[in-house]
Amino acid sequence: MKIISSAQIATNIQKDLETVFPEAYFSFYNNMAEAEDELRTAEILITYGEDLEEKHIQTANKLKWVMVISAGLEQLPFDALKKKGILVTNCRGIHAKPMAEYTIGMMLQVARKTKTLIEQEQAHDWNRSVPMIELNGKTISILGVGAIGQEIARLAKAFNMNVLGMNSSGQEVENVDQVVSNERVEEILTVADFVVNVLPATEETKEIMNEQRFRKMKRSATFINIGRGYTVDENALIKIMTEGAIEHAVLDVFWQEPLANESPFWDMNNVTVTPHLSGISSSYQPRAFQIFRENLKKYINQEKHENFINRINLNKGY
Repeated sequence: MKIISSAQIATNIQKDLETVFPEAYFSFYNNMAEAEDELRTAEILITYGEDLEEKHIQTANKLKWVMVISAGLEQLPFDALKKKGILVTNCRGIHAKPMAEYTIGMMLQVARKTKTLIEQEQAHDWNRSVPMIELNGKTISILGVGAIGQEIARLAKAFNMNVLGMNSSGQEVENVDQVVSNERVEEILTVADFVVNVLPATEETKEIMNEQRFRKMKRSATFINIGRGYTVDENALIKIMTEGAIEHAVLDVFWQEPLANESPFWDMNNVTVTPHLSGISSSYQPRAFQIFRENLKKYINQEKHENFINRINLNKGY
C-alpha cells in the first residue's frame, strides 16, 4: 500500500505514521511537482488540495483515496475524481478552535479600538477619549453554524452575547439563540452588531453577501469574513466601506489570493486585512493527522466509504 504526500508534513508526524502503520509505504514530498511521478502508482494521496489537477487524476491509475488536510475543496477536480470513484475526505472541523479565537480576537480589536490605540502609542498621543464598546450584550450573527460557527457561538456566549445563526436547514444549534435558513438571512443581518461569515464556496453561497445585504446591516456593525472570498461581492463591499455604510470589516479571505497590492482594501482605515491565516495553529497538523489515522484504519479494514470521517459528497462539493 503506497501512500504519498504532496504536502509538507512535520518530521515527527511522518515518523509516527511509519511506526503506527508499518504495512504502508510512505513517501513524503514538499509539493506536487516532486510527488507527481510517484502519484502514478500511489493508492492514497495526502494533499492540501490546491495542487491537485485533473491531469494528475487521469494518470494516477491506482489512486483510491485523496485525503485533503484542509477544509477548503473548491480547487479540486471533482469531475475527474467522481469519474474514477475516488474517495475524498478532508479535515473539516479542525479549524474550529483557532478560527473561533481569531474571530473573538478581532471583535475585541474592533470593540476596544486596538488599531487606533497602536497608532496613538506610536505618535506618543495620550488620548483617553477614544470611544469603546463592550461585547457584553451585543448581537453576533454567524453565517454558517457548522463546526467553526458553533465554536464561535460557544465563545461568544462566554461574553454574554446574543447569538444568531444561519444554516441551510434552519435547524437549531447549541449555543445559538435563533437559527434561520439561507432564505431568511436578512432577518439576522439587520439586528447584528457583528456579522461573521464562515460559509464555504458552493453554488448556493456565491456572493451571498451582496450590496443589498450589506445595506441591511446597521451603520455601527462590523463584518468579519473567515469563510471564502467567493461568498462576498467584493466590489460591493469596497463601495460600502468607502461610504462608511458599516463601521468596520475584517477580511481574512478574498476572491483572489494573495490579495493584489493595488486592492483598495489595504489602505482603508475601516478595514483590517489578514492573509488567510485565521485557521493557522501549531496544533493544525496534529489534529489533521488524527483524522487521517482513524480513516486509514478504516481503509485497511476495508470499511465502507460511508464510515469514513469527513467523507466528501463529490456531487455537492462538501
